[in-house]
Amino acid sequence: MANDELAELVDTSDEWIRSHTGIGYRHVAAEDEAASDLGLAAARLAVERAEIDPSDIDMVLCATASGDHVGFPSTACLIQDQLGANNAAAMDLIVGCTGFVYGLETAKGLIASGSAKHVMLVGSEVLTRIMDWTDRNTCVLFGDGAGAAVISESQNGQGVLDSYLRSDGSGAMALARKSGGTRAPFQDGGTADTYIQMDGRAVYKFAVQVIVDTIQTILDRNQVTIDQIKYIVPHQANVRIIEAAAKRGKIPIEKFYMNIEEYANTSAATIPIALNDLYEMDRLEKGDLLVTVGFGAGLTFGGNLLRW
Repeated sequence: MANDELAELVDTSDEWIRSHTGIGYRHVAAEDEAASDLGLAAARLAVERAEIDPSDIDMVLCATASGDHVGFPSTACLIQDQLGANNAAAMDLIVGCTGFVYGLETAKGLIASGSAKHVMLVGSEVLTRIMDWTDRNTCVLFGDGAGAAVISESQNGQGVLDSYLRSDGSGAMALARKSGGTRAPFQDGGTADTYIQMDGRAVYKFAVQVIVDTIQTILDRNQVTIDQIKYIVPHQANVRIIEAAAKRGKIPIEKFYMNIEEYANTSAATIPIALNDLYEMDRLEKGDLLVTVGFGAGLTFGGNLLRW
């Protein structure tokens, strides 16, 4: 869906959306598609590229803020069944847009402990189903998508080298779906509070600071310089946020890989989609160092240092 199409639904324009967010398009799932359907497609491709059988997977992790159902069953269980991962445990990670970052470290921990040999990590979102299409402050920002990776033990120093995970629950209500849970159960006839609600200014201020802090922390404790990093792969929320963080952290904007123009904000799916773009464009070489950095609902934030 192009910005011009969206402008037919709400009072906005292509120029306004691009200048304020960097977004030009977003993908919208079909009416009969949910997060598990998108996640399953990504998981199948990941299994094929990893050259393993689904039965080899020991855990399916699904990072999502827009699962098929509220609470249960988990979207991960639905993916596990359809994928044919018959020997796998499954669980969802509900940490908003930071989900894939948290998931990489969770998968690493499961493997390091000996609990798993192969972990399927999926980030999948159908955010267009849970947003108010009459609210131009939020509906211009989000899109649907999924990405996945098979995480396995590495013998050559590749993979997840370090992770930095944090949260700040004092800002929890800055980005929330306020009803539908046990705090405020869904009421017949009421829909507004089930949609995504966001304090844009608070989220912007939070995001810029934690991007800078996360990148610097990862570099410092691994004794790596920014010049040694091939790409920083940030959560794709808003070009303005990334540009402000680059300026504050004195990091060349060229270090940040951004694809938000095409996909908009797909929450837990933005980082795996971006990594997949880099892979398919053949822009990564074995041994390249990457930093992922995410931030989102919770409020949560964090990053990973990866060796490709």
